[in-house]
Amino acid sequence: MKKLSFVIPCYNSEKTIENVINDIKKVVENRDAYDYEIVLVNDFSKDRTSSVLEMLAMNDEKIVVINFAKNFGQHAALMAGFRHSRGDVVIYLDDDGQCPVERVFDLIEPLYDDFDISIAKYHKKKQSGFKNFGSKVNDIMAEHLINKPKDLALSNFGAMKRFVVDEIVKYTNCYPYIAGLMLRTTSKIANVEMEENERQSGSTNYNIHKLLSLWLNGFTSFSVKPLRFASVAGMLFALIGFAFGIYTIITKLIYNENVLMGYSTTVALLTFFNGLNLMVLGMIGEYVGRIFINLNNSPQYVIRNSFNLKREDGD
Repeated sequence: MKKLSFVIPCYNSEKTIENVINDIKKVVENRDAYDYEIVLVNDFSKDRTSSVLEMLAMNDEKIVVINFAKNFGQHAALMAGFRHSRGDVVIYLDDDGQCPVERVFDLIEPLYDDFDISIAKYHKKKQSGFKNFGSKVNDIMAEHLINKPKDLALSNFGAMKRFVVDEIVKYTNCYPYIAGLMLRTTSKIANVEMEENERQSGSTNYNIHKLLSLWLNGFTSFSVKPLRFASVAGMLFALIGFAFGIYTIITKLIYNENVLMGYSTTVALLTFFNGLNLMVLGMIGEYVGRIFINLNNSPQYVIRNSFNLKREDGD
């Protein structure tokens, strides 16, 4: 009998998470060939999510609850859920009811056809324009910086084989980025087309700060291409400056003209090149800062308490 692990990061989902769990049970309990567990990771919610999850765990030993001591972010919550999952196949999904759980076995099917990861591909994402913009930028970043295939769609609903999860959780740095870890582990990734559900309650918890943090985690943890870009840009502008200097000398010697730089031109050039220098230094500083934090062994997450976790760990 195969075991499925459903990993769900939870944040302010007191009104939706029970419906999501009921949907999972309806789908999986009709399949005699599968056992299951549901790993819920509460990312320091501000509402009654913790109480709701505790009640659910007390009434069902298949539900594992992990409460964080502070907000560490969705990807850290996924890492905690992956690390404490025990299924042969691990499915990750959101807590807002938008993931079409009824299609979970369609999502799993490619894993039996020599694929290692299967990800839902939505014809149309039913989310805010701001989050659509963030998803688009994230896709572009992943494509150019961490070599995501152009035709591969990333989404909030996916399934992975056990060996993929075991490899992902070896990553212990404090800036996890799940898509980067997936792409680093395997290239056998399939998309399954489906329709996203409407959000059951509330609105997205993503804001500009969280999106920027996600992008930074993506390209600073899994790519040095920004640093290479900075090096190439620096050399390019150095060549431009050198060529302009040669041009000025030749103009002076051959044509005997007084080459005077206007005040506006001087200020514009100084502003541009100083801005470029600061951008490059900032980029380098971002990498160095993250190296420093990782050397200090900052944790990916801190667990305040848990329910049914001891049983699952076999302690």
